[in-house]
Amino acid sequence: MLSAQASPTSHLKTKEDRLSAAAILNFFGMTEEWGIDSTDQIIILGPLPQGCFQDMKNFAEGKHSEPAKLSKDTLERISYIMGIYKALNILLPNARRAAEWIRKSNSAVLFDGKSALDLMLQGDTDDFANIRRYLDAERGL
Repeated sequence: MLSAQASPTSHLKTKEDRLSAAAILNFFGMTEEWGIDSTDQIIILGPLPQGCFQDMKNFAEGKHSEPAKLSKDTLERISYIMGIYKALNILLPNARRAAEWIRKSNSAVLFDGKSALDLMLQGDTDDFANIRRYLDAERGL
């Protein structure tokens, strides 16, 4: 049965705020599941205005009711992370194994012995896209 309870973002007025809110909540949920610390989360998110990361974190922790405003670049990066997360959950439905894969060195040409996290920490959005494409290919897409 569906609950009549309001979602944590139902009070948000604009599409951009709702999109930012969903992106922030998902980003922190996924990266924390993978054991990625704040220092690496900041690198993965790319260049952010002063204070934006802390505002994002505060929103995710329920300390702020309004999400930080995210740039298109930040939203794109989070979108890739969501795609990587989805593909990993299909390929490796065990959360522990998915978190291990993110950190494990990989002999595939794309990775050249590095882990997916190593590539993401280089900060280039193309690396996120390539990891996503690699996992989609592994899924047979």
